[in-house]
Amino acid sequence: MTIPTEPIGSIPRPPELLALLREFRAGRASSERLATVSEEALRDTLRRFEDTGSPVVTDGEQTKPSFATYPLQGLPNIAPDGAVITFADGHTRQLPRLTAGPFRYATYADQYLRAAQRLTSLPVKQAVISASALSLIYPPDGIEGYPREAFLDDLVREAARDIRGCLEAGAHRVQIDFTEGRLAVKLDPSKRLLREFIALNNRVLDHFTPEERRRIGVHTCPGGDRDSTHSADVDYAELLPSLLELKADNFYVQLASEKQSDRALAALRRHVRPGQRIFVGVIDVLNPEVETPEAVRDRVLKAAEYLSLDQLGTTDDCGFSPFEDDTSTGRDTAFGKIRSRVLGTKLAELILER
Repeated sequence: MTIPTEPIGSIPRPPELLALLREFRAGRASSERLATVSEEALRDTLRRFEDTGSPVVTDGEQTKPSFATYPLQGLPNIAPDGAVITFADGHTRQLPRLTAGPFRYATYADQYLRAAQRLTSLPVKQAVISASALSLIYPPDGIEGYPREAFLDDLVREAARDIRGCLEAGAHRVQIDFTEGRLAVKLDPSKRLLREFIALNNRVLDHFTPEERRRIGVHTCPGGDRDSTHSADVDYAELLPSLLELKADNFYVQLASEKQSDRALAALRRHVRPGQRIFVGVIDVLNPEVETPEAVRDRVLKAAEYLSLDQLGTTDDCGFSPFEDDTSTGRDTAFGKIRSRVLGTKLAELILER
């Protein structure tokens, strides 16, 4: 018996890379120097992943501006004054705003995947942003000559292309980051917005065969930025039934930091469908204390009380420091937590296979 365990995506960038990024943004560093330091950070990230014993690795999003906006970097039809997302501690993140059509990605995620694959022999997982998150860049008052329906058609095509490129490049798994799912319930308690998000993402997933969907997953959490969240106050039971309607086979669900984890696990047990696997979050990425393997073990055993072993996996609650300027978590802490997840999952296996 083996319980699969996978990371989510982001790893805190080393201080050298963060400093150089600031210099580059200010026009005081060359793109060649940035490329060199970024490659060093990627190489170190993969080496340290391997040292944890993790069976699956990621690029740590070392060269992405953020998990959410990588397709938009450098587009000429983007303005900075888009939708604002407020976190519980009061800080905000602002999305870009689309100013004209047509919409196309500037960057596809397979370029990050291929760069990582060249530096490791382990299976590499690739995170991509959801179509529903990118749908928020379309302005509420519309764009003359480019109706929302045309934008959504373009968005669905581009999001499907993003996933397909990663599948064709040999990604172990392609993970759709859907952190706006819980936020949608907060913004619209009627759940109309959530239903629109689910339908839009399913339009993307309709491009893939059942066999391909076995390599596609969806990640959900209440946001995780600067040790704060944007929607942890929303009852998971308001999201999870709809989440599992997505046409994917793998779901990565934040649970370690969840105050009502039993309630969430019960909802997952009621609504999980045959063939779906739930990777439960057993690492609280917002807590600076590194969990012991025994603490992780106990979280896995608790989840096994609700989910059958053939539908159970483990993961981290979220990525570590998913935005370029988030320095709330250090690299040593992140990799220490990942090591504990790997070891704790193995400890749980030993008990469950008795």
